[in-house]
Amino acid sequence: MAPEFHAVTPILRIFDVPKADEFYLEYLGFTTDWEHRHDANAPLYRQISHGALTLHLSEHHGDGSPGVRLRISTSNLAEYHAALTAKRYRYMRPGLEDGPAEGSQEMTVLDPFGNTLIFCQEAK
Repeated sequence: MAPEFHAVTPILRIFDVPKADEFYLEYLGFTTDWEHRHDANAPLYRQISHGALTLHLSEHHGDGSPGVRLRISTSNLAEYHAALTAKRYRYMRPGLEDGPAEGSQEMTVLDPFGNTLIFCQEAK
């Protein structure tokens, strides 16, 4: 029997939990599903989600390097862009741009830790 693959869950390195909360939870609108620390002074490992998209955020040194680029298939991108623009986030005001395929659109955001999230909508 051949393997059957499902979702991919990227692990993004973070360095400052309040900054991560401000960006991912307050600005992008993700919610925290769960989080784990071995003790009160240990690094955070957290799962966040927004609809069907799940990300893991980690303060653990070995869990990744900054500079990751994610392409995220998105529906209703113009509406999401408008909602983010209305928040007037101090550090990011992304544009809505044409994507590589005719009729597609993209919105690129940079997190405070050097990771790039590219929200993409295919042509209708």
